[in-house]
Amino acid sequence: MLKIGVLGAGHLGKIHLKCIKEIPGFDLIGFYDPDTANAIKTEKEFGVKNWEALDELIDAVDVVDIVTPTISHFDCAAMSLKKCRHVFIEKPIVTTLEEARELIKIAGEANVKVQVGHVERFNPAFLAAESSFDRPMFIESHRLAQFNPRGTDVPVILDLMIHDIDIVLSVVKSNIRKISASGVAVVSDTPDIANARIEFDNGCVANLTASRISLKNMRKSRFFQRDAYISIDFLKKELEVVKISDVEKDTTPTGFVLELGHGRGTKQISFDKPEIKPLNAIKAELESFYSAIINNTVPPVTINDGYSALEVAHKIIEKINQTASIIN
Repeated sequence: MLKIGVLGAGHLGKIHLKCIKEIPGFDLIGFYDPDTANAIKTEKEFGVKNWEALDELIDAVDVVDIVTPTISHFDCAAMSLKKCRHVFIEKPIVTTLEEARELIKIAGEANVKVQVGHVERFNPAFLAAESSFDRPMFIESHRLAQFNPRGTDVPVILDLMIHDIDIVLSVVKSNIRKISASGVAVVSDTPDIANARIEFDNGCVANLTASRISLKNMRKSRFFQRDAYISIDFLKKELEVVKISDVEKDTTPTGFVLELGHGRGTKQISFDKPEIKPLNAIKAELESFYSAIINNTVPPVTINDGYSALEVAHKIIEKINQTASIIN
């Protein structure tokens, strides 16, 4: 079994503790949280040892799960990697690109596994959609959330939009040509609402919108490609795939038949809304990390993936700042 320790016992940290306890391959040694009152409460709630010294917990484990505020990710990860511990680190990987580059260097020297917690990669609706992707040329994503003070220490781009940035980068296999963006700070000192347009060398365009001051929650993405439209509801965990194809001769069409007119024949439009089996995405990503360590394989979301998403996020923030300076 792999001995694992969790750094951070906030809302998400508690979810990680619960999931780890359900994974047979992990031996949960304990957790560390600087908030004494919360640490004592969590220790009683989960029956897991509260370590008062961060370095002592790291020394006692094989794997470190970092679920602390983003601002402390680098220090926690660097300390763990220098002790040659495998590291799972929540998104965004760190705060700055300089920190991310340094972390990549340290991880390479330690020769251990690092996985970044871009959990939407493990959303069952996205997993069900992966086989349908075939060079999407337009992507539109909306990630809207009701206001919650948790997470406002970073711009909405790093808090919410980065999920969709990672999804888009994992689907579109092309370099980025241009980024345009705008945003506004409403209740915090950084953008709370933002929109970004990402143009790729292969012609694909992704339009991403994120807000943390909406009246309702929404996490939807739509992918348009030559012969299909794919709609993913990450919140409801639903998938809809609409495909267009030629009508085969001597067969009875299923679905809707579209008459193209002007002698261009007909096309068949089929609708598929597969049943999505329930899946705990956080537990699944932690299980995948365990598997990568045990089998010595590449983690599904690598440290370089985390860097790429962070790099695009910072370019979007830079564009928003440029736009704001022009307006002001």
